[in-house]
Amino acid sequence: MRTNRHYYLESYEQISLAPYRISRSPFAHRYTTDQTIHAVYCNRLYAVKSSPDESPIEGYWKLRRGVMLYDVPEKPLEIVGPDAALLLERVLACRVADLGIGRCRYGLACNDDGTILMDGVVMRLGPDRFWYVIANGEFLSWLRAHAIGLDVSVNDPHSRVLQIQGPTSLEVLDAAIGGGLPADFKYFRAGFFDVCGQTLWVSRTGWTGEVGIEIYCNSGPVPTDHDALWDGLFACGEPFGMEFSTASSMGIRRIESGILDNGTDIEPGLTPYGAGLGQFVRLDKDDFVGKTALCEADRIQLLFGLICPTAMPEPQMGVSYADQHVGHVTIGTWSPTLDVGVGYVRFDEPLAGDDWLTKTVALRDYEGTQHAATVDTLPFVDKEKQLPRVAWQGPGTGAG
Repeated sequence: MRTNRHYYLESYEQISLAPYRISRSPFAHRYTTDQTIHAVYCNRLYAVKSSPDESPIEGYWKLRRGVMLYDVPEKPLEIVGPDAALLLERVLACRVADLGIGRCRYGLACNDDGTILMDGVVMRLGPDRFWYVIANGEFLSWLRAHAIGLDVSVNDPHSRVLQIQGPTSLEVLDAAIGGGLPADFKYFRAGFFDVCGQTLWVSRTGWTGEVGIEIYCNSGPVPTDHDALWDGLFACGEPFGMEFSTASSMGIRRIESGILDNGTDIEPGLTPYGAGLGQFVRLDKDDFVGKTALCEADRIQLLFGLICPTAMPEPQMGVSYADQHVGHVTIGTWSPTLDVGVGYVRFDEPLAGDDWLTKTVALRDYEGTQHAATVDTLPFVDKEKQLPRVAWQGPGTGAG
C-alpha cells in the first residue's frame, strides 16, 4: 500500500546502470557512496538520493530555511564570435541582441511547427560571447547546423555547475569572494568573481524557487581546481550551516515553484502557449525558427498545476472530468509547505466553452482510487515569485 505522503523520486523505479559514455561529475567522489542513487540528465550522472533510505524532507527544510549546495547536471553551451547574437536571435523566441553583459534571460527554442524543442537560460559573458544553459536533451548539433554560414563557433565548454540555494546563499557567496558582493547582483544577473581564489562565472539563478546562485567551473585553459573549490565553499558555508544535498530536496521545491522540466513537463507537441510560457515569446522580433507557426497558433493553455489534498499526483496518472479521461499527470510530489499533493496536469484538449483553471477533476491513483483535485496556476508556493528576487543588503542581513 502506497502512502499518500511520499515524494516525487519515489514514483520512479530504480535500476542498475553501467555509466558507459555517461559523464561523471568531478565533485562526485566527495559525496558518492555505494548507496548513492543516480539519474542521467544531459548525458551526465547526478545524485538523486544518498541512499535508498534517505528522506528528502530534512534537506527540503534546510533549503527553505538556510542554505544547501547541489551538484547539478545542467549543461552550458558556448556561442562565440561576431555573429553569436545573430545566431541566438534566429533560434530563440526571446530577444538576445539587447541582452547586456552580465545579464541572463530565459529562452525557448522551437521547432518549425512552433512546438518547444529546448528551454534554458541564455547569459552574456562578453560582447560576442554567450552561454546557453540547456535542459535535458541534445541541442549542440542542432545549434551548429543553424550556425552554418555565420561567423560563430558553437562548443561544449565542459563546465560543471554547483548550485548554492536558500535564504543565506548570498551570504555564503559574499564570504567566498572575500566580501564586497555588490548590491546590484540581482536576480538573473551574472558575472566573473574570485571564488575561493579561482575566477569563475556566477549567476543569480537556480532551480529551487529560493534565492540562490550557480557557480560554473572552467575546463581550460585554466581548469578549475574542483577539490579546492569544494573545500573552500564548505569552509565559507560552515558558519551558515551549509550542507550538500542530492536532488531529492531540490526536486520538491522545483515543483512547488512551478519550474517546468523539458521533456518531462514540456512534452513533445506543446507550444509555448500550451505550456503556459507564452510570455517568453517575442513575436515582434525578427524572424526566428517557429515564428510563422507561432503567429498562427492558438493561445490555449494545456499545462496547469494540480492540487490534491488526499494523494500525491504521480507521472502518467490519469485525470478525468465529467467521467471522461481528459489528461494525465507529468510530475508530482507531496508539498511539505502546503501539506497537500501537488503536480502538473497536461490536458489533451481545451475545455469546450470554458477554461480548465479552478475546475475540480478526478485523479485516479495506481490502486484505482479516485481523488478530487483542483486545477491551479503555477507556482503553488510564492505565487508572486518574490523569494528568488530579494535584494542583497550585506552580510548579517540574509538575502533580504
